Amino acid sequence: MDRKKVLVVDDQVGIRVLLVEVFTTEGYETYQAANGKAALKIVRDKRPDLVLLDMKIPGMDGLEILKQIKGIDPSIKVIMMTAYGELAMIRQATDLGALMHFTKPFDIDELRLAVNHELGNPTGRMKAGS
Repeated sequence: MDRKKVLVVDDQVGIRVLLVEVFTTEGYETYQAANGKAALKIVRDKRPDLVLLDMKIPGMDGLEILKQIKGIDPSIKVIMMTAYGELAMIRQATDLGALMHFTKPFDIDELRLAVNHELGNPTGRMKAGS
């Protein structure tokens, strides 16, 4: 069975490392990108099932990246991460097809549960013998 793929897009390396570790532990194939250009290349090459996308990325903002992801493959699920309570941007992201958003600092367990739910893995990693 193919593992589901999760792409983490954030310019903060600490957040990328944390999220990649969490979702690798959950059993997903994980990718990371620090900017929009790298993110879109991974989207085209690897077709992730879900993208965790920071709203504020230098160079190309999250909304632009979101538009382009949906242009490449509308079935890719996108969850936005934002450090700001910018309701207008969040509303735009939802209009563009983002499923939901998490405000930083987010609860890693809540994010993990949301991703597992969206990818049809409600209890997380399938452990052998359990």
